[in-house]
Amino acid sequence: MRKVTKVSTLIMASMLVLGSHAAFAADKTGTTDGWCHGDGTMMNKKDGRGHHNMFDGVNLTEQQRQQMRDLMRQSRQGQPRMDMADREAMHKLVTADKFDEAAVRAQAEKMSKDQIDRQVEMAKVRNQMFNLLTPEQKAVLNQKHQQRIEKMQQAPAPAVEQPASAQK
Repeated sequence: MRKVTKVSTLIMASMLVLGSHAAFAADKTGTTDGWCHGDGTMMNKKDGRGHHNMFDGVNLTEQQRQQMRDLMRQSRQGQPRMDMADREAMHKLVTADKFDEAAVRAQAEKMSKDQIDRQVEMAKVRNQMFNLLTPEQKAVLNQKHQQRIEKMQQAPAPAVEQPASAQK
């Protein structure tokens, strides 16, 4: 039973990695032009509910917006997309007649490493974007960040549902 729990946890973790990458990839498919409002504030290209962009609420100059678009284009060109062969390999391992924990673990670790590499690259780009800001803009960004952190800390923790098989 303990092995099943560990394996389930590993599979769920790898699926979360895949899901977070899918959201990240969706953000990168268009141009960054969709991130800017006409008033110069940054906004995520999505509808804005439940998801924020690092630069939400920061007024940017046209030059800053252009520099940020250029940084995003450069990062997209240098960064490979998620390897579909990895996803297919994981699918084959999950749907195999006989479960191979070592192979799943190795595949999940490879996919996690790739995800970490992508996150490090995006953090580097965000740092470059942050350093384009004036001290006043940095202060606004830090204030907005602190407000989001406080709001998240005040939010109730989501309830963890028990699988139907565990309730018996």
